[in-house]
Amino acid sequence: MTKTVLRIDASARKTGSVTRDLTDKVISKLGADTVVTRDLTHGVFLLDEAWLAANWTTAGERTDEQKATLAVSDALIAEVKAADTLVIGAPIYNFGIPGALKGWIDQIARAGVTFRYTDEGPKGLLEDKRAIIVTASGGTKVGSDFDFATGYLKFALGFIGITDVQIVAADQMALDADASLKAANEQVEALAA
Repeated sequence: MTKTVLRIDASARKTGSVTRDLTDKVISKLGADTVVTRDLTHGVFLLDEAWLAANWTTAGERTDEQKATLAVSDALIAEVKAADTLVIGAPIYNFGIPGALKGWIDQIARAGVTFRYTDEGPKGLLEDKRAIIVTASGGTKVGSDFDFATGYLKFALGFIGITDVQIVAADQMALDADASLKAANEQVEALAA
């Protein structure tokens, strides 16, 4: 049984959001002891020059200002580290992920913290975790040549060590919303707790 779930909501819609509704169902199916929710519509700080300078300064040499600059990133990483399973509600906007979700990924992908460089290439440090990506789209078919969302998310999660990734998709809602929702709900029911 999943003990701790980190729920990431990236839909700009608070009500009527397909990904938020499906994410509710996934969370219920998992039966977690603890659910931590991070709603990205409340804002995620984007990387800037001060963030980059702080990040590339050795931890023991960071100024108080640099530590404060990385505080949000540290908190987001702590949430990921504490979770057994991540459930990411990621609607497809214009063939890709929402900007806030990209900002979250930028904050959690940190060399020496969530991945490290080796002679064989980058190695993710957040292994033994599961991720479920809950996605919805108007016209984009998940897995198609113009789906730049799910492949990117799977790659980014794998980059930090999370390779057990499943997708629940209500795709191409504009073509047949009822069939798409039915298929997505069946995918939720098929998930192991």
